Amino acid sequence: MFEIDREAFGTFLARLRKEKGLTQRELAEQLYVSDKAVSKWERGLSLPDISLLTPLAESLGVTVTELLRGERLGPEPLPVEQVEELVTGSLELSGSQRQQKGRDRKRRGMLFALSAAASLLELLLLKGIGFSWPVLWNDLGVVELLCLLFGGWFCLLAPDALPAYYDQNHISSFSSGPIRLNLAGIRLSNRNWPYLTGAARWWLLLTPVVFPLLYLALQCFAPPLWAEGRLWLTLTACLGLFVPMIVSAKLHE
Repeated sequence: MFEIDREAFGTFLARLRKEKGLTQRELAEQLYVSDKAVSKWERGLSLPDISLLTPLAESLGVTVTELLRGERLGPEPLPVEQVEELVTGSLELSGSQRQQKGRDRKRRGMLFALSAAASLLELLLLKGIGFSWPVLWNDLGVVELLCLLFGGWFCLLAPDALPAYYDQNHISSFSSGPIRLNLAGIRLSNRNWPYLTGAARWWLLLTPVVFPLLYLALQCFAPPLWAEGRLWLTLTACLGLFVPMIVSAKLHE
């Protein structure tokens, strides 16, 4: 069975790109991906998504068949056996990508479970040292719950890619079920979407763990600042999410 040779694919891709006089960033912009993704393809570390094969081949002036084989072909048509091998190889490529996405989602699920468990453990410890449940709910509960709800969505349900029309238009909002994002001044696309969702995940996974510790430290070591400091902690935990999202999206726009 024909298998995509990643090294040959990457070498051929790099040669075609240079022949076209394109930098990795310029090629990435044509495909609405990051230049890091192109770099990984050329180094044989990964392969592009099967949906990108046709636009990638068109950008480089070759056929998808030539791209998959890692070489230019003559005018003679390929034997039927080789065509079938290429089709099978493409299907294997698509299958391996789905498996990798499944592994990534499973890893994110484990991180989410660890964050939720650590958050619950910290609340139990705070209860054990004298805080009442009503106080913990009023001061920490809402923030912890919101972070875990949104963190669960970003870890387990957020799409890995945006629809193609995002790459062709200037769109700054996204909606999926109860989730609504509106980042004014930011153009959402498949180039910056992975970075934006990654930043959101880390903020939402770390905040439920760090927030109770800062809450405890504020009360123990800075009692005079307790009332005002608690308010600022809450605002930072809730609204601070948008800072890494906007920054990461803008940097990779």
